[in-house]
Amino acid sequence: MNILVAILAVIAIILLITGGVVPTLNFLLWVGIVLLVIAAIVFLVRYLSGRRTV
Repeated sequence: MNILVAILAVIAIILLITGGVVPTLNFLLWVGIVLLVIAAIVFLVRYLSGRRTV
């Protein structure tokens, strides 16, 4: 019975950690995509405007 309680406790802790980390990773993924798009826009504006200094 104690082993069953220990296994359930470990599973509960893993699910709590996973439940907290996955939304954070999802948010950081969207932030990364937005920053990548902004960097691409800035690169294209500099390239098309003729400024060669980066």
